[in-house]
Amino acid sequence: MRITQRVKKILDWYESDNPGTKAKLASILMEGKLGGTGKMVILPVDQGFEHGPARSFAPNPPAYDPQYHFQLALEAGLNAYAAPLGMIEAGAASYAGAIPTILKLNSSNSLATTKDQAVTGSVADALRLGCAAIGFTIYPGSEYAFQQMEELRELAEEAKSAGLAVVVWSYPRGPHLDKAGETALDICAYAAHMACLLGAHIIKVKPPTAHISLEAAKKTYETADIDISTLAKRAEHVVQCCFNGKRLVVFSGGEAKSDENAIFEEIRQLRDGGGSGSIIGRNTFQRPKEQALAMLSKIIEIYQGKA
Repeated sequence: MRITQRVKKILDWYESDNPGTKAKLASILMEGKLGGTGKMVILPVDQGFEHGPARSFAPNPPAYDPQYHFQLALEAGLNAYAAPLGMIEAGAASYAGAIPTILKLNSSNSLATTKDQAVTGSVADALRLGCAAIGFTIYPGSEYAFQQMEELRELAEEAKSAGLAVVVWSYPRGPHLDKAGETALDICAYAAHMACLLGAHIIKVKPPTAHISLEAAKKTYETADIDISTLAKRAEHVVQCCFNGKRLVVFSGGEAKSDENAIFEEIRQLRDGGGSGSIIGRNTFQRPKEQALAMLSKIIEIYQGKA
């Protein structure tokens, strides 16, 4: 596998990792139309667990088939495909070696009454299925956050020792955070930093708003003159909080949006803020395939600096 100088520089950030883990990380960074640029677009399909099958796939019925998502990611030229155990298993042989996969090891569901996730896969599963990385969600602010962090520590240690990369979804939520607080800049930056401290190679967070949630943080943001005026500046701050940009930060696509231009403008701002890419699911696979491919092509062009 050819490795560009840009990717080599990124791999140098991960000083403690073994050659196997670095090779898996490189396989993601060198894949697809953005391969070698240090930027990524990843397709995540864990929404069936999180929201239910009809809410996730009925808008585009072919998406009920797990192999549809492998094919969508391949045809679009994406860097990786992330999904829970059953989704990966359903296409593991047909698409073995075709695209790097990320096995999501924990999941929640909309029937649950707690801000927690169940561990639904293992490092052994990831190795058996030929995955490049494991994925894991933590909820900073939840009553179960410490438990989740301890689960992640054990799984990340095992994954790294086996030569896999680690992707962490860091989504703040809990009894002391209202809806605005979950995407507030100070909270998003804090959550991203926690994921770095827990050893993540790639951190996934939501695009931050200009809201500052913690009273203790407001004075610091004012006195340090941190610019929060645009999404680009807010993304830049989140990236800075990830070891001064020495960790890969990808931003979620969020809930399905009908206005494609709004999605593209958001992604331009994230790109301009130094984000490493986007991990975008419902906004693509809920559209007819041709529309999804056109959208993903435009998103890739944005990260290439062409749009």
